[in-house]
Amino acid sequence: MKFSIRHELKGRMRIHLPVKKLTFREADTFEYYLKCFDEVRKVKVYERTADAVVFYDCDRVRMINIIRRFSFDNINVPERVFESSGRELSAKYLDKLTTTIILHYGKRLVLPASVRRVWIVIKTIRYVWRGLKTLKNNRLQVELLDAIAITAAILTGDFRTASSVMFLLKIGDILEEWTHKSSIDDLARQMSLNIDKVWLLTDSGEELRDSSEVAEGNQVIVRMGNMIPFDGEVLCGEAMVNQASMTGESTAVHKNPGMSVFAGTVVEEGEITIEVTQTEGCGRFDKIVKMIEETEKLKSSLESKAERLADRLVPYTLLGSGLTWLFSQNVAKAMSVLMVDYSCALKMAMPISVLSAIREATENDITVKGGKFLEAVADADTIVLDKTGTLTKAKPTVVNVISFNNESEDELLRQAACLEEHFPHSVARAVVDAANEKGLLHEELHTEVEYIVAHGIASMINDERAVIGSWHFVMEDENVMIPKGKKKLFNNLPDEYSHLYFAKNGELAACILIEDPMREEVSTVVEKLRNQGFEHIVMMTGDSERTAKKIAAEAGITEYYAEVLPEDKAGYVEKAKAEGRKVIMVGDGINDSPALSASDAGIAISDGAEIARQIADITISSSNLESLVTLREISTLLMKRIRFNYRTIVGFNTALIILGVFGVLPPAVSAMLHNGSTLALGLNSMTKLLPEKTEE
Repeated sequence: MKFSIRHELKGRMRIHLPVKKLTFREADTFEYYLKCFDEVRKVKVYERTADAVVFYDCDRVRMINIIRRFSFDNINVPERVFESSGRELSAKYLDKLTTTIILHYGKRLVLPASVRRVWIVIKTIRYVWRGLKTLKNNRLQVELLDAIAITAAILTGDFRTASSVMFLLKIGDILEEWTHKSSIDDLARQMSLNIDKVWLLTDSGEELRDSSEVAEGNQVIVRMGNMIPFDGEVLCGEAMVNQASMTGESTAVHKNPGMSVFAGTVVEEGEITIEVTQTEGCGRFDKIVKMIEETEKLKSSLESKAERLADRLVPYTLLGSGLTWLFSQNVAKAMSVLMVDYSCALKMAMPISVLSAIREATENDITVKGGKFLEAVADADTIVLDKTGTLTKAKPTVVNVISFNNESEDELLRQAACLEEHFPHSVARAVVDAANEKGLLHEELHTEVEYIVAHGIASMINDERAVIGSWHFVMEDENVMIPKGKKKLFNNLPDEYSHLYFAKNGELAACILIEDPMREEVSTVVEKLRNQGFEHIVMMTGDSERTAKKIAAEAGITEYYAEVLPEDKAGYVEKAKAEGRKVIMVGDGINDSPALSASDAGIAISDGAEIARQIADITISSSNLESLVTLREISTLLMKRIRFNYRTIVGFNTALIILGVFGVLPPAVSAMLHNGSTLALGLNSMTKLLPEKTEE
C-alpha cells in the first residue's frame, strides 16, 4: 500500500494513507494489522484524517516494509475486533459534544431574541418533566432542583440564565455518559473472549485447532480450568461452570447433556463435549457491557457514600431556597440558592473519577472489574504472592528427565506430555514444549484423564495407572514406591530445580526437572511495594521448603509458606481478614482460585489459567510485575482525587450558597460558577492520575 510520512522521530512515525478519510471498519482493520507485529509497540489510527501514528522497536526500513505490505483485501480480521471497537462510540460523542456547543452559540448569532425565548421555553418542558418524574419514586433528586431553577429563571424573565443552565447541564450529561460508556467498553473489551486454540473432536480423535477453523455444528472438548470458547449445547459429560462473566452468578452451575453453555464461561470441575451453536458475532461483547452496567461492582464505597449524600442534600437545598425567599422576599436570592446544589457535582465527578481510573489502568495492561477493587488495593496492608508463574517467569523449562524404570528419557517425556497437554498450567506447558522441541509425537495414549487441583493428573496408559504431579500427590496420596536399587538416584536429585514426578502402576517412572527462574524485577518490586505501605508481603508455594526458602531470600520476602494446598492459601487470607487486615492475593493457577475469591481484591496474571482470570477482580499483564506497583499507585491517587473532589464540592458550593443568600451573587452568576466548577471538576477527573511518560 502506498503512503506518505508526515512526521518522523526515532522509533515513531506519523503516516498518511492515500484517501481523504477511513471508515470505522477500515481504521480498525489497519490498526489490527499493525498490532499483529511484535515490532509495533503502539499504534493509533485516525479515521477522520486517514493518518496513523506508529511507535516501533525495529529498523526503520523494516517498519516501512510492514506498512507497504498492508492491503484491506488481504486481512482477515476477527469479527470480535469490530464488535468491541470503541472507535465509533468516541466519534459519536465527539460529534454530539461539538454540535451542542455550535448550536448553543450559533443560535445567539442567528436567531432573534423573541425566537430564542420561545425555543428556551420549549426546551424547559424536557427538564421540568425530568424533574417531575423523580417524584414518582417519592424521592427528591437533583433533577427536581434543576427543573425548579430553570422554571424560576423563566418566570422572572431571566432567559439567558435559563439557557446557560440547560446548556451546561447538557454538556455535563454528554461528558458523563461518554466517559461512562467508553470506560465500560474498555473494561468489556479486556474481558471479551480471546481464545486461539481449541480441542476439536474429529473422526480421528481430538485435534488441537485454531479457533478460527471451528464452525457451527463442530464438537469441542472443554476440560477443567479451561474457558468455553463458543456458545453451544452439551453433548456428553458433566461440569460445574462458572458463569460470572455472563450472568453475574456467584456460584458455579451444574451442566449436563442437553443444557446450553455460553462462550467465555469457565469449567471449574469436570469435562464436557459441546456442539457449537454460535461462533463469532454472537453479541458476547454486548452481553458483557450489559452485565457491567447492571452490576454494583463499579462503585467504590467512597463513591456510593458521595451519591447517597448527594441525594440526602437535595431536600435541604430546597428548604434553604424556601427560607431565603420567606425571610428576604427576594426571588433572585432564593434562585441563587436553587442554582447551587451539591448533588450535581458529587454525582458527576465521583463516577467519572472511578471510570477514568479504570480506563487508565487498562492503558497500563491492568483490567479492573470495578471501583471497589481499586479502593481495596489502595487500603490493603497485606499482599499474598503465589510463586510459580507470579514471582517466577511463568515460562518454566524442562532441564532433564531422569528415568527410574529403565525406559528412555524421550519415551517418558512423550508419555508425560500426552497427559499434560490438556491442562492450563505453566509447568504442563513446559513438558509439552519440551516434547515438541524434540519432535516427540504424543498421540492420545490414555483413557479419560482426571485432574486433581494443585496435585496432578491421573489416567490409564496401556492399561497401567499413570499419575503425574507433585511429591504430595504422587508419593503420599498415591503411595508410589521408588524402584529397587534407585533409592540413591532419588536421594541425589538436584535441589536447584522443581521436581515433577511421573509414576506408572504404583512405581516411580521418572522425575522431570523443571527450571523456573525468578523474574529479574521481583526484588525491586517487593521493595517498592513495601515502600508503598504494604506491612505484610507473603509468598506461598506448593514447592518444597528448600525451594521456597531460596526464592523468598532472593525476592527479599521474609514471610513465606511452602508445600501449601489451595485451601491453605484461602485459609491464610481468611485468617488475615479476621484479624482486621485488608488482603490482596496475586496468583495465576487453578489452585489460586479459592484464595483469589476470599481476598478483598484478587489479582490474576494474564497468562495464567482462564478460571483464575475469571474469578479474579483484577488482571495484570504477565510481562512485568511492575504492574502491581502501578496498580497500587493508581488506586492510591484515585482515593486522593475522590477525597479532593468531595472537599472541593462541599466547600465551593457552600460558599456560593452563602454569597447568594446575602445577595452578593446574582442567580446567573451563581449558576455559571456552580455549573462551571462542576464541569471543571468533571474534566479534571477525566485526566490521568499517573504522570505522563514520554515516548523514547
